Amino acid sequence: MTNQTNSVEAVRKGLHESSRWKVWEPLFWLLALASPFVLGSHALIINEIAIVALFAISLDLVLGYSGIVSLGHAAFFGMGAYTAALFAKLVMPDPLVGLAVAIVVSTILGAVCSLTILRGSDLTRLMVTLGVALLLLELANKFSEITGGADGLQGVVMGPLLGRFEFDLSGRTAACYSLVVLLILFILARRLAKSSFGATLMAIRDNRLRAMAIGIPVSSRLAVIYAIAAGAAGAAGALLAQTTGFASLDVFAFDRSADVMLLLVIGGTGWLYGGVAGAVVFKLMQDAISTITPQYWTFWIGLFLVVLMLVGRERLLSPWTWFKRGRA
Repeated sequence: MTNQTNSVEAVRKGLHESSRWKVWEPLFWLLALASPFVLGSHALIINEIAIVALFAISLDLVLGYSGIVSLGHAAFFGMGAYTAALFAKLVMPDPLVGLAVAIVVSTILGAVCSLTILRGSDLTRLMVTLGVALLLLELANKFSEITGGADGLQGVVMGPLLGRFEFDLSGRTAACYSLVVLLILFILARRLAKSSFGATLMAIRDNRLRAMAIGIPVSSRLAVIYAIAAGAAGAAGALLAQTTGFASLDVFAFDRSADVMLLLVIGGTGWLYGGVAGAVVFKLMQDAISTITPQYWTFWIGLFLVVLMLVGRERLLSPWTWFKRGRA
């Protein structure tokens, strides 16, 4: 009994230590929040980075921490986008209320869809998640009188943020808004990942049968994290619709789910900052390369991914590693 108590205390202590913020983390977020003011001319791309980073973090919760492979995560992103856009157009234009409604609706959708990922193999889950996104895409196209169909949902006008800050063409308000939402949801996701709940998720990811054998309620844990991740993805979609004033069928498209998977390939899974790092690298590369060669920018990003896989993320992204190898 004493050994078991000591083991539990050791685990709790380890979780407490890992949950502490590193010295560089507050500095990173302060710089991120200041970037729309320091780099005002790049506020629009900063807004895009914040949105895709939040989307990537939501996928990392189910892929990196829970081991659920999904190719249809855009279903929740698109649901959040259309919910926020329709709410602003038909009910009220307040962005914060619309964001909250989009999160709730996406979370409910995630809870319903979680029933589809509790059975079968990884390949089965891959196809089922993809099927859900394609189903919602076709429904949005079918009910064009509500969603706008292939033309998209137009005429979405957002009210001022907190009743004071208008969404202008420069994108500064939008970037600040998206960054603050990203920070809040990142803190919540980090707290969740560093808790005992997060530890059980990683145990399920590593060995589901062993987790069941030691008494972890596998099905309920996976359902909860899937719903939470869906809500975070819905928040990202809502931010996109609110800051652009537009929602179209491409929010449900397969390439959006594939792109967010690429972000985690670049930044790494099972590490929430991997989604943020992947979003920064991917969007900056996309912006820079598409300016030079608009037709072939995907080739260069594909080449980068191939090199990344062949060389290794740690070696390619760590100059210090290359320096040490050169001295050896």
